[in-house]
Amino acid sequence: MPSSPRFKSEGKSGGGAAPTGKNTSGRGQRDLRVRVKSAKGRKLSSTLWLERQLNDPYVVRAHKEGYRGRAAYKIMELDDKYRFLVPGARVVDLGCAPGGWCQVAVARVNALGEKRGKKVGTILGVDLQEIEAIAGCELHQLDFLEEGADDKVKGWLGGTADVVMSDMAASSSGHQATDHLRIITLCEAAAYFAFDVLEVGGTFVAKVLAGGAEQELLSVLKKNFDKVANVKPPASRADSSEKFVVAMGFRGKQSNRSDEDEE
Repeated sequence: MPSSPRFKSEGKSGGGAAPTGKNTSGRGQRDLRVRVKSAKGRKLSSTLWLERQLNDPYVVRAHKEGYRGRAAYKIMELDDKYRFLVPGARVVDLGCAPGGWCQVAVARVNALGEKRGKKVGTILGVDLQEIEAIAGCELHQLDFLEEGADDKVKGWLGGTADVVMSDMAASSSGHQATDHLRIITLCEAAAYFAFDVLEVGGTFVAKVLAGGAEQELLSVLKKNFDKVANVKPPASRADSSEKFVVAMGFRGKQSNRSDEDEE
């Protein structure tokens, strides 16, 4: 199982020493960058995306350390700060494909029982796509927005959870406002599921896109949790509108609707 490294400052991809002497052009560092040549039939946007991936230090790190994607470092950084993936925790991971968050959770909640003397946790992962098996996880393919999906997940869970985390995201439409509303819909569905299954004191973590509509979600979360943070971990690309909500200290089932809903 990959280690769970701590995150300090990350150097640039390639990591060469800074130029010395009179050569201040930085050419030595630029030459370390992987360049992708255009290929017949490949769009420029695809070429630029591939080049960014090859030069992304988190992508390189994930490959070296055996994680299924750079998203693994986002949940690591959030957990390093807020400490919700503890040994013995029962975790539900919504939108878990390709499995990076599950990989991190396996080690931290001791799902394989490798930490002697520590409680053994459980992980239930769900995604619209098929997920390759991960030791220590129970994985299911399911559209979480289909009718009755939450009841299916509750049945697989067979009880309560200590952590519900969601990395669900809708396919991009290319229209920022539309994409924002779609992901907020997914976050709200995950939140109301969390209200039904979380133990008192539990934690909810979800990806959102900054855009305004998340304020209502944050308002509802603040009514149900002792502390709610809206953060952007270092592993989240600076040019992305992606952020994460981390809601801690679930107060138990109570008023889980907005004031307008109550009226």
